[in-house]
Amino acid sequence: MRYNKINNLLGWLCFAIAATTYILTLEQSVSFWDCGEFISCAYRLQVSHQPGYPMFAMLGKAFSLLSMGDHTKVAYFTNMMSALASAATIMFLFWTITALAKKLLANRNEMTEQSRLMLAMGAGLIGALAFTFTDTFWFSAVETIVFAMSSLCTSIVFWAILKWETHADEPGADRWIIFIAYMIGLSIGIHLLNLLTIPAIAMVYYFRRGKKITEKNGLIAFLTSIAILALVQFGIRGYTVYFAAWFDFFFVNSIGLGFGSGALVFVLLLAGLLAGGIWYSIRHKKPLMNLAFLCLAFIYFGYSSFVYIPIRGTANTDLDNSHPDNAFTLYGYLNMIQYGQTPLLSGPYFDAKIIDEKEGGDIYRKGKTSYEKAGKKIDYVYDHNTLFPRMWSTESDPYYTQNAQFYKQWLQLGDGQAPTFADNLKWLFSWQIYQMYGRYFLWNFVGRYNDMDGQQSTADVNGNWTSGIFDGGKHLPKSVIDGTNYTPLYALPLVLGLIGAFYHFRRRTKDAIVITLLFFFTGIAIVLYVNQDSIQPRERDYSYVISFYAFAIWIGLGVIALAEIASRKMSARFAAFSSFAVCLLAVPVLLASKEWKGHDRSTKLTPHDMAYDYLNSCPKNAILFTYGDNDTYSLWYDQEVEGIRPDVRIVCLSLFSGDWYIHQMQGKMNQSAPLPITLPYDKYEEGVRDVIYYNDAKIAGSVEIKDVFDFITSDDSRTKATYQDGSALNYLPTKNFKLTVNPDEVLKNGVVTPDQKDQLAKSMEWKYPSSYIMKDNLAMLDILAHNDWKRPICFTATMPSGSLFGLQSYLYKEGFVYHLIPFKPDSAADNGATKTNSLVMYNNVVNKFKFGNYKHAKALDNVSTTQFYPNLVATFHELAEGLIKDGHRDLALKAIHKFDEQMPDINPDIDTAAQKFFLAQTAYKLDDLRLGNKYVKSIDNFITDQLDYNYALLQKNDNEAVDARTIQFGVQLLSGMADTVKNKHQDALGNQLQAQAKDYENKFAVLGGK
Repeated sequence: MRYNKINNLLGWLCFAIAATTYILTLEQSVSFWDCGEFISCAYRLQVSHQPGYPMFAMLGKAFSLLSMGDHTKVAYFTNMMSALASAATIMFLFWTITALAKKLLANRNEMTEQSRLMLAMGAGLIGALAFTFTDTFWFSAVETIVFAMSSLCTSIVFWAILKWETHADEPGADRWIIFIAYMIGLSIGIHLLNLLTIPAIAMVYYFRRGKKITEKNGLIAFLTSIAILALVQFGIRGYTVYFAAWFDFFFVNSIGLGFGSGALVFVLLLAGLLAGGIWYSIRHKKPLMNLAFLCLAFIYFGYSSFVYIPIRGTANTDLDNSHPDNAFTLYGYLNMIQYGQTPLLSGPYFDAKIIDEKEGGDIYRKGKTSYEKAGKKIDYVYDHNTLFPRMWSTESDPYYTQNAQFYKQWLQLGDGQAPTFADNLKWLFSWQIYQMYGRYFLWNFVGRYNDMDGQQSTADVNGNWTSGIFDGGKHLPKSVIDGTNYTPLYALPLVLGLIGAFYHFRRRTKDAIVITLLFFFTGIAIVLYVNQDSIQPRERDYSYVISFYAFAIWIGLGVIALAEIASRKMSARFAAFSSFAVCLLAVPVLLASKEWKGHDRSTKLTPHDMAYDYLNSCPKNAILFTYGDNDTYSLWYDQEVEGIRPDVRIVCLSLFSGDWYIHQMQGKMNQSAPLPITLPYDKYEEGVRDVIYYNDAKIAGSVEIKDVFDFITSDDSRTKATYQDGSALNYLPTKNFKLTVNPDEVLKNGVVTPDQKDQLAKSMEWKYPSSYIMKDNLAMLDILAHNDWKRPICFTATMPSGSLFGLQSYLYKEGFVYHLIPFKPDSAADNGATKTNSLVMYNNVVNKFKFGNYKHAKALDNVSTTQFYPNLVATFHELAEGLIKDGHRDLALKAIHKFDEQMPDINPDIDTAAQKFFLAQTAYKLDDLRLGNKYVKSIDNFITDQLDYNYALLQKNDNEAVDARTIQFGVQLLSGMADTVKNKHQDALGNQLQAQAKDYENKFAVLGGK
């Protein structure tokens, strides 16, 4: 009783410490990446991206209600959900460690009961509190993301199997197994990571209930666990909906009943089968069969949260990804078919060429009264395949060129050099396992230099791990050692965890095997299954958080190992106390002190305010085309939750190729009228005009865009080309487009001011940049042809140039967006300078923009510093230059002063430093020598810091780590700044910069042309 009471109290103490930590460092509003979408979908019960997170959305909705109607507090309370879920994870981790520790200490007769109790509790506290302050787990604990809640589900099921193990001989103990099954079913509606606990859980069951424990039987039990994992992942999660879809197909297309009738019959048959199995097992006294059927039933009970998806899909919510309103669409949605298939055991290397295409099975779509064929699946045939392909990106992938280049760079393959199987394994171990898992593991338990992206190099400081032990002799840049994310942990958590793992295997091999399975399947197994193809949009450490959770168990058990060693020199009680005290200071306290400054997001509002600035850069009733996660998801949040600029229609081009998304855009949303898309759904639905290829018809001059649109959407046989397979498809006859401009209409709709009317062109002429038209381009053509300037058309300034439809000559920056304006093209289009509608941009940027507390935030994340800070520097520079060009020097000066007032003077990288120099040049141009000198000195400090570090590397012959680009660019910047300041008669500063440039030129002369 005493043990249970103390165990429970200390578990709740861990919860309190973790909850306090996460609430104090909680992000106050929306975060970057998926968080904006998750909050929006939770708040309004909408459908997020594949494979769907319905249980997470419903829980998020419950927490959002705590805002009591204050929309600006919704994100805070959904973030709070993650904080509390993470704190509960820590509590269950404590109870897991103490359960394992209790078994380790059970036969230690030389210790008193009090010593064993003290040691078990100490182990739990050290392991749980250590994990509390680890980098990856803390990051997810303070924002609305699925990994916090998923970690809680995992911690509960693993704790539950240990509870079952303790009570396995008692009547009714198997209720814990059924509870685990239910939790696994529920967790599928949060994230699939929880399924990876199944092998470890199955082995606990085998070791406890197995009649004969042998290596052979152990292998059979392990293979059975893999089969159970596959059954849940592919059978229950995937094929349940697959069979429901084909039942529905039969009932709709053959019998003539309504949509959903067949799926309902299948669900009833499945329920009957499960009920029948349970009844049969009870009647014939088959307890194992009964347990299996009950577990299946409870997994399905948990999995039933996915009924949310078609219900809300049918409701046509604003965010309705894939519109999964029927079984076929739902199957594709759950299995992420739109992302393509990743080869695992067999497939091509990146150098394989497509030599043929094979038709696969039929693809069906929901028609008006029945399911209709939308085409056939296409399987590519390659000139060679291999077993276990890791470098698998091929010509059919949109990022093939980038991926292939990175493979060659990483493996140092020459042009035309074919990759071998040895190269394949080298890629697996050096990049997929080490760089994209091992490096993350070391971040958490050894230390980290900074939060910059470090995917592309094992030698670079940025994004790399460090123990800190030898950093004193590395001449590290001040930007690193003074940074908020410099967290040297001296490898102490790693050492303690390794001691714990070694001790665990010596004392309780079976338990250690179970923890190893949990560690492996939530770490390396994910690496093998996901099979990442080259550089990712962001670091992926959050995917492996449960692997780090498993290692934290060994950190806790390391306390017991150290106490046993210490007990050889002192009493068991004092050994227990001293090992706990030393480990507390060496691991949890160290982690908390080092990690806190980089995880305190309590004063940061950059994601919210950057989204606000995008929306408020748009004219009234604008159509805003976005592209990626960080210029879309937080905008959805600002609009869907807080109601900011509901008149703006956000159109994510990454989704616009889906017929479901185009169809959504043809409806009203918030206060935004339907988009001017005139094409009826049956002319662009799945399988119809999926791609329209360019076929030069030798048409002289430019063609009116409406005529081009009418031609490629016509069903007239004369508008189609016949291909080798006999198909007749529309084609694009010209790339030279024209849009005739009616100046009166442009003026009437407020696109320009009356004094700008004379700048309008009679027509816009441009060249379409691609050789084919996808559905997103088709919809864009429709909008351009039929908008008649009634609604402003804008693109986010961070949009890739290839997605701008070739309209660059007519795009004018007005803040964070480019506005399509039919001004007469000028020379700026030829020299690459950004064109601005300067007075409108000034009003937006200086008077409307918010700045996310950039200058005073305790910690700025990687996206804030490396993406949006440079974007703001460029925006203010371009604004000032545009104002100067248009004769508004006084406003230009006010603009750069606004930047200086609101933004910190930081230089995250050499490219940002270059952007800052452009701003300094503008300050000099406006005769503000103080501000120009301030930025030049700041840039100088950053560059010399970087160059000194690289020179130290050069002296150590560490050429792999030397950054030749930073050296070359840095020396050029020093020379350029010297010339600029001398022209402004700042001779002392100019001479200093010139001397520095000459000095570094000499120091790095040995690099030659590198």
